[in-house]
Amino acid sequence: MTQPLLADYFPILVFLVIAGGISIAMVGGSVLAARQKPYAEKLSTYECGFEPFEDTHHKFDVRFYLVAILFIIFDLEVAFLFPWAVTLGQIGWAGFLSMMGFLGVLTVGFVYEWRKGALDWE
Repeated sequence: MTQPLLADYFPILVFLVIAGGISIAMVGGSVLAARQKPYAEKLSTYECGFEPFEDTHHKFDVRFYLVAILFIIFDLEVAFLFPWAVTLGQIGWAGFLSMMGFLGVLTVGFVYEWRKGALDWE
C-alpha cells in the first residue's frame, strides 16, 4: 500500500479555502449591508405582528422530547433494515441472526418504555 502524497490532498485544501472565504464574505457582507438597529418590538419573542398570548418562558412538557427520542431510535431501526434487506441474500444466516438480535434488543427496549408508561399522555 502506498502512502498518499500531500499533492493528492491539494484539491481538498483549495476547496476548504474557497468555502471559508465565501462564508466569511457572506457574513461580512451581511453585517455591513444590514441595518443593525434593534428595538423592543424587533427583539420581542414574536415578530409576526401580534402580542404573545402568554409568557414564552413557561415549562415545557418533557414528554415531547421523549417521543422525539423514541422516534429517532425507531427511525434508525428502519434505516438499518433497508440495507440489510438488500444484502440478505449475500450475508446469509449470520447476517440474518445478527439483525434478529438487533431487532430483539430494540423490541425489548420498546416493551420496557411501554411498560414504564413513557407513551401515556394522561
